[in-house]
Amino acid sequence: MSAEFSFEKPIRDLQGKIDELKKLASTTTHDFSADIDTLEEKLRAIEKEVYENLEPWDRVQIARHSTRPTTKDYIDCLFTDFFECHGDRLYGDDHAIVGGIAKYRGQPVTVIGHQRGKDTKENILRNFGMPHPEGYRKALRLMKQAEKFNRPVICFIDTKGAYPGKAAEERGQSEAIARNLFEMAGLKVPIICIVIGEGGSGGALALGVGDHLHMLENSTYSVISPEGAASILWKDSAQAKKAAESMKITARDLKELDIIDEVIPEVLGGAHCSAEEQAEEIDRILAQSMEKLLSLEVEELLDTRYMKYRKIGKYNFLGSIFSYQ
Repeated sequence: MSAEFSFEKPIRDLQGKIDELKKLASTTTHDFSADIDTLEEKLRAIEKEVYENLEPWDRVQIARHSTRPTTKDYIDCLFTDFFECHGDRLYGDDHAIVGGIAKYRGQPVTVIGHQRGKDTKENILRNFGMPHPEGYRKALRLMKQAEKFNRPVICFIDTKGAYPGKAAEERGQSEAIARNLFEMAGLKVPIICIVIGEGGSGGALALGVGDHLHMLENSTYSVISPEGAASILWKDSAQAKKAAESMKITARDLKELDIIDEVIPEVLGGAHCSAEEQAEEIDRILAQSMEKLLSLEVEELLDTRYMKYRKIGKYNFLGSIFSYQ
């Protein structure tokens, strides 16, 4: 549990009372066990109520938690024999994206994902999870290799967005992202994409074109951050909470809009509370996706992928419904 979340105050307050009572019980002969059990039962009920009714902005905060599990954490939990590959064979290696070959339940796969750091030193090394063009070109190289050797591709999405710096633009950031979208649309092997934290802008989408797209319950997926949207719409980034509510960026919202396939439940309190338990939930959904997609012939796989994206596009604007099916 993190003290930085305001919505957790009722939980923290009650936990504090339980801790005080336990401390008192250890210094006296009076039996407080019944009182402690009652408060702990109440705590569980409050936790359930709080985490089941989070506002969109609350979920944004959880998605950004500094100790939220990263791609490498899930690779360690879900895969065996992981062999990391480096470099795009054009410019260099981008530490903001990790990728390589592994086995998932005995099945050879290619795993690719955004990678942010967990402390200042690692965040600087990994550019806070914001890839340069060489990161996306490395990802594409691994995807094409997977296609050559008929390995399914599994992508973990967790980035604020592609790095917008001068050097990135000079090396073709937009082209690298666009190329990934184009190539992933026609890749002849199954692609499963999972948003595990923030899924921001084209930087996320460059690893997000797949047959199945899943999201962790407290992750977000959006064309722009709530702060960025608020700056554009209301000229005030402080309106980020209002923007988060209107942008439909949460997993539940996107499931209702048929943009994602499954919402993966998170452990109570958020994925950062237990990477191992969260990996078990991901494993359950991932196994279902793998079984379904591996049963499809190439042409059926590509046709289904095409129709998945072809039918996205219903939205309500000023009371009118527009459909691009």
